[in-house]
Amino acid sequence: MQEVGVLIVGAGLAGLATAACLHQRSVPYLIVEREDCSASLWRRRAYDRVKLHLAKEFCALPHMPYPDGTLTYVPKKEFVEYLDTYAERFGVNPRYCISVESAAYDEGARQWFVVARDTTVGKEVLLTARFLVVATGENAMGFMPEVPGIESFPGETLHSSTYRSGGVYAGKRVLVVGSGNSGMEIAYDLANHGADTSIVVRSPVHIMTKGLIRLEMTLVQHVPVTIVDFLIVTIANFTFGDLSRHGIVRPKTGPLLLKAKTGRSYVIDVGTAGLIKKGIIKVFGEISNIIGNNIEFEDEKERYFDAIVLATGYKTTVNSWLKDENCIMNNDGLPKKGYPNHWKGENGLYCAGFAMRGLAGISMDAKNIADDIVSTIY
Repeated sequence: MQEVGVLIVGAGLAGLATAACLHQRSVPYLIVEREDCSASLWRRRAYDRVKLHLAKEFCALPHMPYPDGTLTYVPKKEFVEYLDTYAERFGVNPRYCISVESAAYDEGARQWFVVARDTTVGKEVLLTARFLVVATGENAMGFMPEVPGIESFPGETLHSSTYRSGGVYAGKRVLVVGSGNSGMEIAYDLANHGADTSIVVRSPVHIMTKGLIRLEMTLVQHVPVTIVDFLIVTIANFTFGDLSRHGIVRPKTGPLLLKAKTGRSYVIDVGTAGLIKKGIIKVFGEISNIIGNNIEFEDEKERYFDAIVLATGYKTTVNSWLKDENCIMNNDGLPKKGYPNHWKGENGLYCAGFAMRGLAGISMDAKNIADDIVSTIY
């Protein structure tokens, strides 16, 4: 049994940021991670061409801006290097291959009792902590939806978390399911590598340029959200034209309000919209059935495909191990409390990185948690 003051579960971006903030306040902690590296989402599950979708001034972790000369939209390789430097600067040394199996609060001892497993040797690890920080994040596991008939599909089916490059799909017919940032960018990558590419767009979506989002995030610090949304949507409509003719409908609610209310993000265009308008990337509606290589859609269209990429997002795993009688999380593994009060539970329980507000939200969570722990201790 090892006793610690603060236990952080997860060494992704939220875990690293929380650890750094505690380090800055001279608060001892232990951070554990089920994988054998930090930030495994970026190292292991991000496709090659990915970059930060927001400008670097909105994407730095607490207490460390990007070095001079860093590109405005940081590529995957440079971002991972930034994270390694960040961990080194603040002395963040996670215990890797420690998979938490359960965590429950003991009222009598006023401690969190945590049962974990060291997966390198298969031994049980017992921990107690006064404070428990859940930093396993919104994207702990790829979400695989139920698609009628997908078990009959003889081609390759993969989740976007295992997609790396479109080079191996040249000349093949590939369907991307999901029209978020990952789906749109993977479709663009496939088309650029010579794949006959199609994408399923099931819901209305805001498509924006990086410059528009940068402008939006700058303006919203000084101008009401509704005005900023109106301005940005007006410019976007002028920039992209009427995409509804190509199967893409813009939501009635503005992008910032939609993000705040539902957590749904806008799509930052990397060139996909242009390929859709040219007919190089085809847009389909909801899948109704799959029979062998033939995929049927709700608009009664049918097409043959060689591969399916499910860019259908991720889900949390926190409810599988956190035994919290006061239920900081809902049934979907996301905070019950709305932003900005989502990060704090009862009995020294916190969650970091669940606000659906990107790196800025992660940074705010980490600072709030460190400040609250310090105020409780002292």
